[in-house]
Amino acid sequence: MTSELDPAAIEIGSFFAQPPGVVWRALTEPGLLELWLMRSVGFSPTAGTHFIFVVPSTPSAEIACEVLVVRDGEQLAFSWVDLRAERPARWVLDWTIQAQGRGTRLLLTQTGFDIGNKRQKMARNALERGWRRTAMGRLRDVLEAEASESW
Repeated sequence: MTSELDPAAIEIGSFFAQPPGVVWRALTEPGLLELWLMRSVGFSPTAGTHFIFVVPSTPSAEIACEVLVVRDGEQLAFSWVDLRAERPARWVLDWTIQAQGRGTRLLLTQTGFDIGNKRQKMARNALERGWRRTAMGRLRDVLEAEASESW
């Protein structure tokens, strides 16, 4: 792990009070994934699986994905191509889970941005805000609600 941040990557670390297995389920079970991120069609945490996320917009849109890496309970990585974009870019989302005390440290890294390109830089910054302000908070809410209902 490098100590320098890559300005072309989004890197967000979050701590969750739930154990790693609970966080893993929220990343890999379609019903839970839909609660905090988006509805998926065809998703399975199996390398090589092609699937889409359905963007809840009007008109609806799709993000084409392929599962690239699965290390059960530790890492999930998939490609991400927004099919709405005039010039779709291929980004990679990498979720890494690590036990920390009684909880879990989750690191999201999104790469593939060309920050020399104005549109790509704007997309990178907008996505980082969305991950920080919306998705991670929704994930925390889902984990807390599900944990209280007994996983």
